Amino acid sequence: MTDDVRNIVLGVIAAGISASLGWLTRSHLWRRRLRRKQAFLGLPGNSECLLVVNRDPGTDGAVHRNDVFALLELSALVKDCSAHAQIVSHDGARQGFGERTEFCVGGPGSNRRMAAHLQSLLPGVKINVDPEPGPDRSAFQVGSERYRLEAGSAEYVLLARLTGGQDARPVFLFCGQRAITNQAASRYLARHHERLMRKYRNSSFVLLLKVVNSQAYGPDVVELVGDVTRTAQAPLPTPVPTSHRAAG
Repeated sequence: MTDDVRNIVLGVIAAGISASLGWLTRSHLWRRRLRRKQAFLGLPGNSECLLVVNRDPGTDGAVHRNDVFALLELSALVKDCSAHAQIVSHDGARQGFGERTEFCVGGPGSNRRMAAHLQSLLPGVKINVDPEPGPDRSAFQVGSERYRLEAGSAEYVLLARLTGGQDARPVFLFCGQRAITNQAASRYLARHHERLMRKYRNSSFVLLLKVVNSQAYGPDVVELVGDVTRTAQAPLPTPVPTSHRAAG
């Protein structure tokens, strides 16, 4: 074997070894990233989760199209984790909290399961579900702050990851003032889950998001108003009674 042939053979072998090492490294990093994603979402391989959906109160039991889009966003996350999803109606979910990972979509006015989660897990959140028109219709109260709905202009949604213990599976809440805000929150989770995972790891969090000008931009323009975890998990402040002195 001449020196030229030997150099060519050695070069091919070195290139093959480098390619194999690169593939192994990428595979290792991909598997590690997948395990972290599965842990954050509570979706180990071949596990099952619930997608709890509300019903559009303005229709005969149908699911709003934006909530369908939200379910599609979440289904993609579930599939990426090699897990399986079961879609159930809000009045058909009968399991306890933490048995399986749960993604709950819709406000308390159209989702009984969401209303139960808010009452049990987020006592510092109050949502006006009065169907009568008025400035406070669908308004959020988080602690002492109030966030009113401005349809198509400024709309709010809570995105929460809540756990009941170290070994309990999380429940994710997508609780918006309108269906399009539910879709915006699910898309926010899909796009930013790695950043949220790095910041919160497996801890609970409650984020208040603002959907800006949805009539023009749909669910795509979302601002983070703030992390309201502590406020949402603490009881609402007790209003101080006002005393009125009789005129004399």
